[in-house]
Amino acid sequence: MHARLACRYLLPLVALSLMPMARLMAEAPNTLSATEVQQGWKLLFDGKSTAGWRNYKKDDVSPGWQVVDGELRRVEKGAGDIITADEYGAFEVMLDYKISPEGNSGLMFHVTEENPKPWQSGPEIQIQDNVAGHDPQKAGWLYQLYKPEADATKPAGEWNTLRVLITPTACETSMNGVKYYSFVKGSDDWNERVGKSKFSTMPAFGKATKGHLSLQDHGDLVSFRNIKIRPLDPKPDAK
Repeated sequence: MHARLACRYLLPLVALSLMPMARLMAEAPNTLSATEVQQGWKLLFDGKSTAGWRNYKKDDVSPGWQVVDGELRRVEKGAGDIITADEYGAFEVMLDYKISPEGNSGLMFHVTEENPKPWQSGPEIQIQDNVAGHDPQKAGWLYQLYKPEADATKPAGEWNTLRVLITPTACETSMNGVKYYSFVKGSDDWNERVGKSKFSTMPAFGKATKGHLSLQDHGDLVSFRNIKIRPLDPKPDAK
């Protein structure tokens, strides 16, 4: 009798204990859910290699970028900025980043390679330790152009999730699920802001409608994971 009672109460507890494990397995870093695959998402980092990336204006990735414990890390001096092998026009991108204390990095988009540096063509979403960082531009800000009213970042050493949507008619940046700001690239408002920024002297800045994504080497330790993109360019009509 006691054994049957024990089983009666033990089995539900075992089932409950397995549920969090199942959730963890379903949410393993650097993987896509069945729903995400159906929605058109694809991984830009597989958690095992630097495949799909290369240094700016080069054919491979420098040793300064390493894959450690399922994270893409900028670990050594001279790592250099890296870019995606493919180019994207309209897209939605998400990634997790973990910045070191006082650290600085960035995510750029629509990067082209006619300039010495990727930020001379590609607008940059700042990544930084907002508490002890040295740049007045905070994490999640579109560098010198757009900023939010609040700070939704987590402290240095913790994971933050950055989401960026870029389309010809609507663009948006979110941090940890909090919408930061909207903009339209190439609009009158955009052009006015660029004209008042340091980028006003750079003819190629923000002009491309398609280009590479870039992760910045700013000299500090930074880690990335769960880098995924959903291309939104219209598909050509089937013939």
